[in-house]
Amino acid sequence: METATSAPLSAAARPADPRNTWKPLSLLNAYRGLVAGGSLILLLTGHLFAPLGLEDPGLFAATAFFYLLYALVAALMIRAREPDFPLQVAAGVGVDVLSLTLLMHASGGVNSGLGMLLLVPVAGGAMLERPRTALVFAALATVAVLGEQVFRFQQAPGGLPGFAHAGLLGATYFTAAAVVTVLARRIRESEELAHRRGVDLANMAELTDHIIQRMQTGIVVVDEDDRVRFMNEAAWSMLGMPPGRAKKPLAQVAPELAERVAAWREHPDATPAPIQPTRDHAALQPRMARISRGERSGVLVFLEDTAATAQQAQQLKLASLGRLTASIAHEIRNPLGAISHAGQLLGESPNLDEHDARLIRIIRDQSRRMNDIVESVLSLSRRDRASPEVFPLRPFLEDFAAEFRRHHGLGTGTLALEVDPPDLQVRFDRGQLHQILTNLCENALRHAGTGDTLRVELVAGLTPEARRPFLDVRDNGPGLDADTVEHVFEPFFTTAAGGTGLGLYISRELAEANQAHINYIAGPGGGCFRISFQDPRRHIG
Repeated sequence: METATSAPLSAAARPADPRNTWKPLSLLNAYRGLVAGGSLILLLTGHLFAPLGLEDPGLFAATAFFYLLYALVAALMIRAREPDFPLQVAAGVGVDVLSLTLLMHASGGVNSGLGMLLLVPVAGGAMLERPRTALVFAALATVAVLGEQVFRFQQAPGGLPGFAHAGLLGATYFTAAAVVTVLARRIRESEELAHRRGVDLANMAELTDHIIQRMQTGIVVVDEDDRVRFMNEAAWSMLGMPPGRAKKPLAQVAPELAERVAAWREHPDATPAPIQPTRDHAALQPRMARISRGERSGVLVFLEDTAATAQQAQQLKLASLGRLTASIAHEIRNPLGAISHAGQLLGESPNLDEHDARLIRIIRDQSRRMNDIVESVLSLSRRDRASPEVFPLRPFLEDFAAEFRRHHGLGTGTLALEVDPPDLQVRFDRGQLHQILTNLCENALRHAGTGDTLRVELVAGLTPEARRPFLDVRDNGPGLDADTVEHVFEPFFTTAAGGTGLGLYISRELAEANQAHINYIAGPGGGCFRISFQDPRRHIG
């Protein structure tokens, strides 16, 4: 985003900006029309009072008509912005000086008091133009008044001279031009400063809005009537992309969040419970803060995705687990190796009966199982940090399915694949996703049918509510009962004889390391484990 900044310009060093001064020019022209129109109305209605037009009514009438005609033409030129602004100002002030001087002459000269009418065009011109030009306007008015007085004195030498009065008017014109120039400069400097501040505030508001919209934390602003006033993109995505998000009651947009806000209003010190707007989304932890001090003030709601928090906690947990398992594995493997080696030696004895041979096989099997558990825990604690990347899912699944069929000797129809839309992209660590799918597919093979009825499906798509990518691993087996589902992701929990009980636990840990989520979905056609990926739209590269 570009920032509009500019150095302040002195009003004395630049012409007036027409964008800001066309309106004052219109007001100056309105004054022109008011003087001319008022003079004509008084003349035509017979209410012309002394000294107006006292010496030369014809000149007074002709000048007033010309002055009004110019005011009408000037109004059209101002409206059309043609000709240029400085030319219109100069021409207007020149016509003002000429017309008002003639009206003054027709009314008895400077003693008529009409010379004061020249103050407005002189001051207006000084406000609209540069200081040097303003002095020219004052000088022009002074020369016109003094010239009229000289002309009058030549026409009637015996009359009362008004040179002192004309001189005072000239001094007044110069004083007015100087004062207005100073005031105009200060006004323009204030306008320039206000303009720069306005640009800075606009840029800051745009920057703030950009930051808030790009934040990974959801932001929701609720007014005192529990209506949504603002919601950033992250919050909209977290809440399942509800239709309409501004000026709607929060209870319609996110009912569960509305309950948390209402409970927080009653007990501000209590920590709000997490919410889960959609089944495929990780839980959200709301945090609230009042916007003002009133009892029914607006509320600022922060929504934190617990998947990210769980990822951080999981990294800490794995670090502790790595230190613990490294020491335990060393202590376990030494006696375990001795037990396994002793079992092998006993198995080589030629005088074993069937009962003793069975006991030795138990020793070997359990030693091997114990070693597998140690290896699984060590691999979990030693694994590298996730390196997620955005990639198309379908080519990845096609390669995985071909490798899995080949490794397990499966037919083409045993492991089916469906991706909709075909160009679906996900953000995940490729190696860790391969490990998760291997665990889930091997688990599905153990619980699916047998022979010709054996079938495992990989189905990927977007959830209808939040349009979030998912991947289902389905089998046509009997599925899991409710009691098993509650413990299926716990470490060392298994329903298979000889299993370590760490496959699903490791899969969930790997998913959380990529800000994804795995859960079991019960269905009439068998079991289904769903991987809900992080929304790629919420990732800032």
